Amino acid sequence: MKKLISLLFIIMLSTHISAESDDNEIMITQTGDTFILYIDQIGFGNKIGLDNFSGGTGSNMTITGATLEFDIDMIGDQNKLFGPVVATNSTYDILLTGDSNSIDWNIGYIGSSTYSDYDFSVTGDNNIFDLDQGYAFSAERLDADVTVLGSGNNFDIDWEADDLTFTLDIDGIDNDINTLQKDGAYSKIVFTLDGDDANVDINQLTGTCVGGSPCASPISNINLDVTSNDAVIQINQKDSSTDS
Repeated sequence: MKKLISLLFIIMLSTHISAESDDNEIMITQTGDTFILYIDQIGFGNKIGLDNFSGGTGSNMTITGATLEFDIDMIGDQNKLFGPVVATNSTYDILLTGDSNSIDWNIGYIGSSTYSDYDFSVTGDNNIFDLDQGYAFSAERLDADVTVLGSGNNFDIDWEADDLTFTLDIDGIDNDINTLQKDGAYSKIVFTLDGDDANVDINQLTGTCVGGSPCASPISNINLDVTSNDAVIQINQKDSSTDS
């Protein structure tokens, strides 16, 4: 019965197309546990969220639950994904193919979020990413992978979580990357960059270990592999909870 309900919900979402333009739009408000969401959008101007392309007022996408699974493919130019998510023990598999993608997604911004697993795969140019996890609420056990093939990318990625492993793989020129890891007793970044004219800022603020095993003291770890001409990279690692 649960599988049938999930299937019907997915079909209803997938068939919501804005009558006012050629843009594909899906608007979501969801509450409940053990929820699986599959979305395939193919076309120009794919968007998932709770406003419209023309601007004006609108509500954000809101998803709340535990043991959630997202599998979202957006194929085409000017993809847009945003809205707050409150979820524990959840996985996110996002594939974007096309140019001028805009992603503004808050996981756990308005409520706790633990045991998260992200896999973002992006192919295209002029991408704008604003990803946030945690903020003022509990966020633990985060494994995030972001892979990008393209140029002219702008990334602002803030992970405020305990026990964080972040793998970032960028292949392209003229990339601007600003990433923050905060509040975690353990924070690890594996960053591979292949492309010229990169501007990169990495901030790891481990704060103070609050106990547990095997944590005896805060640990920051960065594995950096860069192939680039005219690159500027600044790294701040601090045993502190305040940004530089």
